[in-house]
Amino acid sequence: MDRSLVVALVVGVLQGVFEWLPISSEGNITIALSALGRSPDTAVAFALFLHFGTALSATVYYRGELASIAARVPRWRPDAAFEGDQAVVSFLAVGTLVSGVVGIAAYATLEEVVSALTGGAVVVGIGVLLVLTGVFQRISSGLDVDPRREPDAGDAVLVGVAQGLAILPGISRSGMTTGTLLLRGHDAPDAFRYSFVLSIPAAVGGGLLAYLDTGLGAVTPLAALVSLAAACIVGYATIDALVRVVERVSFWAVCLGLGALAVAGGVLVL
Repeated sequence: MDRSLVVALVVGVLQGVFEWLPISSEGNITIALSALGRSPDTAVAFALFLHFGTALSATVYYRGELASIAARVPRWRPDAAFEGDQAVVSFLAVGTLVSGVVGIAAYATLEEVVSALTGGAVVVGIGVLLVLTGVFQRISSGLDVDPRREPDAGDAVLVGVAQGLAILPGISRSGMTTGTLLLRGHDAPDAFRYSFVLSIPAAVGGGLLAYLDTGLGAVTPLAALVSLAAACIVGYATIDALVRVVERVSFWAVCLGLGALAVAGGVLVL
């Protein structure tokens, strides 16, 4: 098999696994591609592009939840936006809007920074952001929660900001959004469900933004298709098991460890 297709397959499999773990799939895929000789801007863009695959996985996995939410939309009224069964509809709409605005601004900043840095400096930056993600997850763990709490406007805005900032490689989208919801008093199962449903439009938007901005670079259409297919299939096959693992494992420590390794490795190649 052609080496580029092997790399595409491996990277797609990694995306399918990493997406459900709060360790920044984008950051780790960028590091992996950089280690294989890809330029920083190409690595970041392709890492974002791969979110198309896992967005499809999440759509299929949460199809029942999405159908239930869609059925509520015709009954939505502004005066009861965050009341009863309309709260989730409003949460997703506002959260998606806010994350889109913040994400576009963060992407513009990311593009300028990445184009000005060497591969080693980019890896160091990703490592620092992984460490900060780990610290945030540690702060948000072990708090008192209310299993009956419905999302409100404050949740939507804060989670939208957290998700928008996660376009930066090294900041875990799931870690930041679930951590924010935990800090706001939601229990873990609801936090994970809201986080992954909210991730679908964000993942599609981030992948589309990267593709329109940079294209696939040196990646052939066939290699891109292999990566997307692997990310989608592996993502769907692993989401249930990995979400259960996340509920039981202290991934804040994993983020700290990965971040420290990334900083050390980046410094060595500066």
